[in-house]
Amino acid sequence: MNRISKQLSIVALFALLALGGWFAFGRERPAPDVAVTRLDGQPLRMADLKGKVVLVNFWATTCTTCVKEMPRMVDTWRKYAPRGYEMVAVAMQYDNPDWVKDYTRRTGLPVTVAIDRSGEAAKAFGEVRLTPTSYLIDRQGRIVVQYLGEPGWDALHARIERLLADPA
Repeated sequence: MNRISKQLSIVALFALLALGGWFAFGRERPAPDVAVTRLDGQPLRMADLKGKVVLVNFWATTCTTCVKEMPRMVDTWRKYAPRGYEMVAVAMQYDNPDWVKDYTRRTGLPVTVAIDRSGEAAKAFGEVRLTPTSYLIDRQGRIVVQYLGEPGWDALHARIERLLADPA
């Protein structure tokens, strides 16, 4: 093969990989309708949040990045909650419920805090194992984007703004 043919083959390969990635990850998919247990013991189903823009944040009290990002998560919630934005901080199954309650009380965490007691929510959202992992969900209950680790705050806020502006 000559040099130009090789280059065209490489470009075609990258285009196919990009297209495959878009089909695998780029399209919105419905958020799973799973239940988690709020700290007050009441169940919360993801379907109960339909009609709101929601960030579901899988975290743990033992995760330093989770604890570091939580004040920014709360600031984001405070900024957008009056417009229909909700955040659910879902503690991982392995997290000690007493530690979750203590952290929530000590920090005055104003968002909905829940515990994934069975691990079913983490499994349903795509085998979440790394924390923090967050999912931004639109008003129709579709996952718009997944964040592994701390999100880019400006990009997150811009996306929330767009989703809140969409009345559908």
